[in-house]
Amino acid sequence: MTEVGRPRKRKEDARLLTGRTQWTDNLRQPGMLHVAFLRSPMAHARITRVDVSGARGLPGVVAAFGGQDLAGEQGSLPCAWPVTEDVIIPDHPPMAVSEVRYVGEAVACVVATDRYLAADALEAIEVDYEPLPAVIDLAEALAEGSPKVHEEGNKAYSMKITTGDIDAAFQDAPVVIDRTYVQQRLIGAAMEPRAVVATTDGDSFTLWSSTQIPHVLRVMLALTTGIPEHKLRVIAPDVGGGFGTKLQVTAEEVLCLLLTRKLGKPVKWNESRSEGNLTVHQGRGQIQHIRLAAEADGRIRGLQVDLLADMGAYLVLLTPGIPLLGATMFNAIYKMDAYEFGCTGVFTTKMPTDAYRGAGRPEATFGIERIMDELAAELNVDPLEVRRRNWIKHEEFPYTTISGLTYDSGNYEAATEKALSLFGYDKLRAEQSDRRDRGDPVQLGIGVSTFTEMCGLAPSKLLGAARFAAGGWEHGSVRMLPTGKVEVITGTSPHGQGHVTAWSQIVADALGVPFEDVAVVHGDTAISHKGLDTYGSRSLVVGGVAVLQACEKVREKARRLAAHALECSPEDLDFAEGAFTVRGTDSRRTIQELAFAAFTAHDLPDGVEPSLDSDATFDPDNYSFPHGTHLCAAEVDTETGLVKIRSYVAVDDIGKVVNPMIVEGQVHGGIAQGIAQALFEEAVYDAEGNLLTSTLADYLVPSAADLPDFTTDRTETPATSNPLGAKGVGEAGTIASTPAVVNAIVDALRPYGVQDITMPCTPERIWRAVEGARP
Repeated sequence: MTEVGRPRKRKEDARLLTGRTQWTDNLRQPGMLHVAFLRSPMAHARITRVDVSGARGLPGVVAAFGGQDLAGEQGSLPCAWPVTEDVIIPDHPPMAVSEVRYVGEAVACVVATDRYLAADALEAIEVDYEPLPAVIDLAEALAEGSPKVHEEGNKAYSMKITTGDIDAAFQDAPVVIDRTYVQQRLIGAAMEPRAVVATTDGDSFTLWSSTQIPHVLRVMLALTTGIPEHKLRVIAPDVGGGFGTKLQVTAEEVLCLLLTRKLGKPVKWNESRSEGNLTVHQGRGQIQHIRLAAEADGRIRGLQVDLLADMGAYLVLLTPGIPLLGATMFNAIYKMDAYEFGCTGVFTTKMPTDAYRGAGRPEATFGIERIMDELAAELNVDPLEVRRRNWIKHEEFPYTTISGLTYDSGNYEAATEKALSLFGYDKLRAEQSDRRDRGDPVQLGIGVSTFTEMCGLAPSKLLGAARFAAGGWEHGSVRMLPTGKVEVITGTSPHGQGHVTAWSQIVADALGVPFEDVAVVHGDTAISHKGLDTYGSRSLVVGGVAVLQACEKVREKARRLAAHALECSPEDLDFAEGAFTVRGTDSRRTIQELAFAAFTAHDLPDGVEPSLDSDATFDPDNYSFPHGTHLCAAEVDTETGLVKIRSYVAVDDIGKVVNPMIVEGQVHGGIAQGIAQALFEEAVYDAEGNLLTSTLADYLVPSAADLPDFTTDRTETPATSNPLGAKGVGEAGTIASTPAVVNAIVDALRPYGVQDITMPCTPERIWRAVEGARP
């Protein structure tokens, strides 16, 4: 029985679920000191004085620094995606020196022998501020005379892409739909808050961090601090969740390295949950103006998208590029004659935005799937029917879209038909009609989301053309140990995805060894020396393929040894179930026997090295394009605004599945986060730039009790862009679920004249929308 496709329980879970593992917060070093940061209470102000002398004399305090003390060595936090030639990338000191631009920006720090002594000593630091106006509203930020976040102005960049004759598409169009949607800011709220430990032995440094990107972090820290890269080791131990918010080079990582260099001792920083809400980069933050032109039968002629994207106070690692990841996704699965996409990045005095699960693709999917429902309502046709009239048919693949991407494979019809069957669509529509006829105060809405996404961020040449600082390749190594066991070194860095289990399944099949005989090592740049880490649903479709290709090289090395031992030509050998057999005979050698033969090196062919170990680096030719259909039935109480999701069906097509159990977990988690955006979560700032949702008492992260049961299933059209035939799954649920839920709510309330509700669709907002729409 093959391993790929089996619902294996995860190897990782025994230690992760019991806590018998190494989190950054568990780390202890001899003589370790603790760091606490004093953070700005103001969204925008000049710093006129920082006095840390009062803290330096307190018991247990070893050192205290203001931003000016570190100004000559702290550099500027990197932005790795300068999306246009004229993009404005302001200096971003890890600790503010002369001006603060968001509440929570570090202005000073204390280093002490105890975490709590360090935190208490912050109260003895004196800081004087000269208040400056906050900049909160995106449209107002661009208005003439608006206060400036940076001297260069509040526009970070502006770009426009047009394909086809957009003016002709809208001219005399029988139907034109014009809508504006808001993507609220979101806070990642990963299970494990951030933590950093930095050590030095003189001229070499080691940094442990709860990060998704140890390899990228190492490069960026070397460039920022001046520490030679070969003198810097970065380790990501077991990491409790990330969702993109740990895809970052943070101020605290840089500062901890500088402090250990200054003091010559290990230092540690642990984030509190409220500190994290203030200072972890946030997701989304867009105003989307969308216009769609269509024929009278609903066929799309043209689509115009104009975004205002909230950058926050600075451009951190990928900030300006995140909204542009949706540039080729607003057209989604639909055919059209013309398309125009424009985006303006806007500075505000808020925490910077960056990647959050889906990163640009959920925003795009929300916009197109919402306006497709509006088109259906305008034409008075079923929302699924208007999609069928426009989507790419399965026989048309591979298909080059209006935005220039080539979708290699897919079958939207099959996924939709399976979803409809599981959902009981016709029966629910009949119930909806009955409730409307009866004037039931609890109305039933049905939401549709038919989506695709691009994932497996690659190829490197395409990323280079987009001015992205890194490539899209991934690295894997396979070591055959003398006793026949296998060590896999992967450049991907998991934080909950199950790489150890899935990679073990791939290797077990490729080499014909037992699943239990495979170990997977990751997250340490001294062991896994090459990699581009984990984000964008790239791990399996790029990293897993690199491991597979390394296995193929191991097999070819072993084939030469087997041919020598069996006295035949390599071409006369068949490989199956872990053994080479001379074709037509029962003479055989297992790959594990050959591993021992390579170790002893007693009888090797001339010119063959005594090793089966192999490396591979895979750079895909294209993205992968998972897709699916998500359907949501929601009951909406028009008298109270309460929403109850009655049923939710998700049918996804992610190509070849390695481990169905892991896939189910990824889809469930993704749907939960998408529903959370639709109904619960929002980072709220007041007019002065204060974050009003700084604790989990204010920022509503749903629990299992707040969510429905999900019905999930799959169709399978293998990807052609990689030899596994796999497509990404980590972000699919988040991308599809938000518009499905909001479409269901609006569908329930459409008889009342409601066309949209700004997310999150709280009971108050729903009630106000209903009351505001009544005659």
